[in-house]
Amino acid sequence: MAEFKVTPWDVEGTVDYDKLIAQFGIKRLDDSLIGKLGKHTKDVHYLIRRRAFYAHMYLENVLADVDRGKKIYLYTGRAPSGPVHLGHIIPWMLTKWLQERLGAPLLFQIPDEEKFLFKDITMEETGKWAKDNILDIIALGFDEKKTKIFLDTEYAGHMYKHACMAAKRITLSTAKSVFGFDNSSNVGQLFYTCMQSVPAFLPSIIEGEPTQCLIPCAVDQDVHFRVTRDIAPHLGYPKPSTLLCKFFPPLQGIGGKMSASREDTAVYLTDTQKDVEKKIRKYAFSGGKDSVEEHRRLGGNPDIDVSFVWLTFFEEDDKKLEKIRDEYKSGKMLSGELKQILIDKLNVFLADHQKKREKAKDRVEKFMMRD
Repeated sequence: MAEFKVTPWDVEGTVDYDKLIAQFGIKRLDDSLIGKLGKHTKDVHYLIRRRAFYAHMYLENVLADVDRGKKIYLYTGRAPSGPVHLGHIIPWMLTKWLQERLGAPLLFQIPDEEKFLFKDITMEETGKWAKDNILDIIALGFDEKKTKIFLDTEYAGHMYKHACMAAKRITLSTAKSVFGFDNSSNVGQLFYTCMQSVPAFLPSIIEGEPTQCLIPCAVDQDVHFRVTRDIAPHLGYPKPSTLLCKFFPPLQGIGGKMSASREDTAVYLTDTQKDVEKKIRKYAFSGGKDSVEEHRRLGGNPDIDVSFVWLTFFEEDDKKLEKIRDEYKSGKMLSGELKQILIDKLNVFLADHQKKREKAKDRVEKFMMRD
């Protein structure tokens, strides 16, 4: 397999998730740990069963505290730079489920400075997208009594002191080694990871005692928390735990990461039904054969077909998904029929989401945590 690159800001090439375990020093999510989680959640979420979430760090510590009846927190986030797409919400979907099953409070960070520091986007633009993205977060159905959303630039008064504590423990050498910074990196990029660490400490600060924090996120984000885990004990906090998912693939093919800035790779939560149909039919990579006759005879390859892979993230029914796989693989189902199943599934989901998104406009302040 060709070389690939995974950082919190860029993903290039076809990702080998097994190699990533070794490169990042993370642990595979095994059956034993899944069983321990399931003891508390009563069942196992389909995204875990299907190994969309496939790795972790220190999940066992969180579950040990749950065993003891201790309070734990969830933490996830969104760096705004454009509309929310389907890939963004995969970690949030699991976070919502964990909140419901474990009764855990959630800290939802909006690092509205990140893209300004790392990409060609103004603070005004990130601020605009932050307000827009928050509507999608609320529309997913998080418990407003147990969910606090905060923007880094607004909540900085509470965070800055603790970010300074983290900053003193992170050397320039570490930042260069872990993040690949060089002499052209601006100093804001160097300090940013300190702000990213603070929400992992906030549960302990809020509760006044060491409190475990579980962070469901895409695997590229674990590098931030690798640094956080190194410094946490020195500051008197538990090492944060992560539950890490694979990337939701772009329309052009599996192995990479969907891009919010390229409309032809993504389906946004604000897309119309016509938008969804056009994108899936025009851009979704097919695992089918070149002709109907050949496809009927040889069947398609669901493992490389984007429409099928996307269904593994959105079709909860295992039996239904397996039937689709078998019919496509046997040639009974054509690529166009598979695409239509995905189009219908997504449009039902998005129609419901967009109604909730409209209602979310009146609920924003109930979720916000401000200085």
